[in-house]
Amino acid sequence: MDAHHVIEAAGIIAFGLAFYSYARAWLDRRRAPWLPRAAVTGLAFGAIAVLLMISRIDVDDGVAVDARLVPIALIALVEGAPAALVAATAAAVYRVYLGGGGMAAGLVGIFGTVLVSWGVAVWARRDGGGIRLRHTVTLSVAVYAVTALSFAVLGGRGLTLFARVWHPLLFVTVAGIGVVGRLISDIAEAQAAETARRESEAMRAVTSLARAAAHEINNPLMVVTGALALLSRHVASKADAAKFAQRAQEGAERITEIVGHMTRLTHLERMPEQTGVPEMLDIRKSSEPPAPPPLMP
Repeated sequence: MDAHHVIEAAGIIAFGLAFYSYARAWLDRRRAPWLPRAAVTGLAFGAIAVLLMISRIDVDDGVAVDARLVPIALIALVEGAPAALVAATAAAVYRVYLGGGGMAAGLVGIFGTVLVSWGVAVWARRDGGGIRLRHTVTLSVAVYAVTALSFAVLGGRGLTLFARVWHPLLFVTVAGIGVVGRLISDIAEAQAAETARRESEAMRAVTSLARAAAHEINNPLMVVTGALALLSRHVASKADAAKFAQRAQEGAERITEIVGHMTRLTHLERMPEQTGVPEMLDIRKSSEPPAPPPLMP
């Protein structure tokens, strides 16, 4: 293999890791929904796949390989199927643009990688312990098998070609997914831990403030509710006064309910954004048990 081309491909993947580190932190801070998150990370890794297709690695006279499947597999592993589909689509569009007799085989390799990577990502999430060596090794083997299958699509010509490039493809797949996969999973775990730390600090601050406010509100509120109860007895014979006293009593009960929610906060749930209204906490939802995270990536 041409060492210069190998270093060039490694540099492109290293740039992708650096970009993902900053992009992940930016997306986590803004609590980006899954669709824009998949678009940002998927397009970035799709661009990396295209760059790797352009920066091919010469292995023999007139024969070259590339690491296009590595970024697709990696983004599926840490961000899930939606981001992998975006990346694969970008790579597929470029492959269709190139044309040639191997176009169908190239598309099989690209979208086959999405499928097997999605399966490994689901497995890793259900394991509950993050992405481990067994996951990256399994993914390397699966993507290499997909690569071999894509050559088989070409028939005898493809198998003959695969016999000439199987060893550099094995190196690219194992080094790219097995080694770089460990690095990108460490980045994802570190960012997730940092996000959890910030949310925990915010939760402690909000909880302390809410409990202090609830305590300060509760003391005069007890005086108000007690006075309203006595007042209701004295104005029972006066329809208008009784009606106003009843409304005041209902308002006091609502305040009591809100104070109760303030003392039972379990997580931070923000209210939907509204034009002209500043961001605020949804106290009722924040005092309910949080929904369990989905298993599917």
